[in-house]
Amino acid sequence: MSTELETAKQSEKPLRRIAIDPVSRVEGHGKVTLLLDEGGHVHQVRLHIVEFRGFERFIQGRPYWEVPVMVQRLCGICPVSHHLAASKALDVVVGAKTLTRTAEKLRRLMHYGQILQSHALHFFHLSSPDLLFGFGSDVAKRNIVGVAVADPQLAKQGVLLRKFGQEVIRVTAGKRVHGTGSVPGGVNKALTVAERDELLAPLGQVLEWARAGVQLVKGLHQKNRELYDSFGVCRSNILSLVGKDGRLDLYDGKLRARDADGAILFDDLDPQAYRSQLKEEVKPWSYMKFPYIGSLGPEDGWYKVGPLARLQNCAFIHTPLADAERQAFREAHGGALVHAPLAYHWARLIELLHSAEVIGELLNDEDLLKDELVTYGERVAEGVGIIEAPRGTLIHHYRVDEQDLVTMCNLIVSTTHNNQAMNEAIRSVAREYLDGHEPTEGLLNHLEVAIRAFDPCLSCATHALGQMPLVVEVEDASGAVVGRAVRG
Repeated sequence: MSTELETAKQSEKPLRRIAIDPVSRVEGHGKVTLLLDEGGHVHQVRLHIVEFRGFERFIQGRPYWEVPVMVQRLCGICPVSHHLAASKALDVVVGAKTLTRTAEKLRRLMHYGQILQSHALHFFHLSSPDLLFGFGSDVAKRNIVGVAVADPQLAKQGVLLRKFGQEVIRVTAGKRVHGTGSVPGGVNKALTVAERDELLAPLGQVLEWARAGVQLVKGLHQKNRELYDSFGVCRSNILSLVGKDGRLDLYDGKLRARDADGAILFDDLDPQAYRSQLKEEVKPWSYMKFPYIGSLGPEDGWYKVGPLARLQNCAFIHTPLADAERQAFREAHGGALVHAPLAYHWARLIELLHSAEVIGELLNDEDLLKDELVTYGERVAEGVGIIEAPRGTLIHHYRVDEQDLVTMCNLIVSTTHNNQAMNEAIRSVAREYLDGHEPTEGLLNHLEVAIRAFDPCLSCATHALGQMPLVVEVEDASGAVVGRAVRG
């Protein structure tokens, strides 16, 4: 934590600037800045993304078939999501309007393995220390090692759940991280009987642990409803894919958006037409874009994505254990749309349980063992692929020329969709817990707790639209600034 004096443009009085740099226990690099007056009152709170990746540019000029492997390098935590979203976009380009049954089911298996491992990692490793020990507890204890000491069995279950998901990815993608299993038009390998049986063996235990995880987070909510229902609340629209008949589908579907009260804003939107409803803008203090629903404008059109949005956007979950928990979630909140960030954890564990159930269904499907892997049709120049990544809706959009080279790439990743929501959540927390108080490590961690609830992947989210804002300072040997240039 660093502290310095800063004069805000809107006031002649000096404001103290406090920076949480970096935000801990999230994927990627970001920081939070607060401006406080002499009385400790909050004037401004912002989440800054301080790294830049540039994938939308250096993908250009590459052969399209390289893209599903290349874009995985955006992230080591959710590479499968980018792998599959890119493949889905390029399915359109190569004319694969319908995949073979084997290819679609293998991709689904890969994807639900990714959902399971990512949700397990986030809840058990990154967020559970705050929820189990308290937001202001001893920082030396508030980590996964502290969880392992306090509850070795819980920590072990979290590790083994993630391990199972990683094994699903390994047998479908070729390796646990940055695999090559999905290609434009299908997949490049089927499952063997031995691989299928290897994954089926621990499935009963995985389901038991997944159910226990839901009960754990449900119990945490029930013990402290006042905190969990009010912490960092930010009312907004919600967005997600919805499958056929309104079911929860994390691999495919059409886009649906609701307003903050649950009324549908648009529905059944084909992924290829996402730009008819979704717009993007940039702000000078972050390398993250700010998407919004065009008809509502940037001030009112921002929205949330991810497990909490998906659970409330769908009509049902087709797997019985997860749907029973979805109904319990809705009943616990009187059927009203929930906007409390901490509810993301409950929704996330329900999705983890759903993923385990879907993996069980797929592993018992003989189509996984067949060798009908790819299909092609009439080539087109442009394609969009949308998938529900662990953190929310993920959009990949490409144009390809006659020489098979990518000429345009636009990515709107899950954390980018949640950008405004995260900023609103930390402002709410700052007003509630920090305003008028001397900031301590424990109080500042409240801001990080709000950010972690969204499970942000800050590496994935660093993209720019138009001209990037840039500040360059030149220092001499003593550290004094001798030159400064500003753009944007």
